[in-house]
Amino acid sequence: MSEDKKGEGMGQVIQIDDARVRDHLGEMVRGTVEETLNALLDAEADSLCGAGRYERSEGRTDTRAGGYERSLHTKAGEVKLKVPKLRRQTFETAIIERYRRRESSVEEALVEMYLAGVSVRRVEDITEALWGTRVSPGTISNLNKKIYAQIEAWRHRPIEGDHPYLFLDGIVMKRTWAGEVRNVSLLVASAVNAEGYREILGICEGAKEDKSGWSAFLRHLVDRGLSGVQLIISDACRGLVESVADYLPDARWQRCMVHFYRNVFSHVPSTKVREVSHMLKAIHAQENREAAQEKADTVLATLRRQRLVRAAELIEESIGETLTYYAFPDSHWRKIRTNNPLERIMKEIRRRTRVVGAFPDGQSCLNLAAARLRHIAAGKWATRKYMDMKPLFEQQTSTQGAVA
Repeated sequence: MSEDKKGEGMGQVIQIDDARVRDHLGEMVRGTVEETLNALLDAEADSLCGAGRYERSEGRTDTRAGGYERSLHTKAGEVKLKVPKLRRQTFETAIIERYRRRESSVEEALVEMYLAGVSVRRVEDITEALWGTRVSPGTISNLNKKIYAQIEAWRHRPIEGDHPYLFLDGIVMKRTWAGEVRNVSLLVASAVNAEGYREILGICEGAKEDKSGWSAFLRHLVDRGLSGVQLIISDACRGLVESVADYLPDARWQRCMVHFYRNVFSHVPSTKVREVSHMLKAIHAQENREAAQEKADTVLATLRRQRLVRAAELIEESIGETLTYYAFPDSHWRKIRTNNPLERIMKEIRRRTRVVGAFPDGQSCLNLAAARLRHIAAGKWATRKYMDMKPLFEQQTSTQGAVA
């Protein structure tokens, strides 16, 4: 036989089926892990009983009462644990506690995947790759129901303490309705509390951002305990100002100056936007409201000379709504004259929900957005002090003293 033919024959003899070897090794490892863990459970049960199984001893304190099987997901795959039961005491084991912690982490991971917009089928594939077992659609559905119950409890929790600064905004989402895709508005409220920390107070569904929608949302907040509101910061949402007068009559309203700028720019040629922007910023850079109003009058005259009549009319009609913040401490001005803090959160909701497209119903849309808000509220966003509230309380004290 030639050397070439010998080499070919030898190559065929030592050819290895890699897939079968991996499967065989996996079974061996899984079997070893299962045997080791069950041996540990038996040892823990013997220790709690004070004697081995079937052993007669004066030091025995308990006896076995059978057992039950429980699955455990390990890196080697799913193994079956034979958990002992005792007659006089509850069998508690570090192995099961670790299992519970792992089970909890799996739940959190599944919910996070759903919040990220991952499809149910994709979640099944991911869990099989990570944990060696395929999570069923029913399991995912049950986990979603569980987390949504917690979200509903969070949405309706009592609001405690005063919240001097209240930020309101809405976001429009898509939902299917009788086979058609329609808009649904989600109304969101965040606030700065009396200690200077930010809170997300609530989120509700509203068919439109009109007076009925805002009235229902503000009633929802007040019924839960919202109080101490001195300033409301928002865009000029339709019906919002009227609703505020009904439910928070003592609060002032600050129109977000950034949104106001955008409204003005819509009546200005693109070649003039930069110049007009500098004019508007100059109004809000004054040391007090009187100076800001004088600067606004100067800007109006300039715009009229340039024949930007509609922009001038809008500023004349509404500039006062953007100057309310001047009545509050100057150290707070930068943070209370725009709705930017809440706008950033709304962008995060938009980013998280964009992958979904049109929601099957309003409740699923609300749940997903609320889950994201709840996640934000539980993080560093709410634990960092946002502003020092002492100047506000000192200003109120001095004003009350002057009146007295």
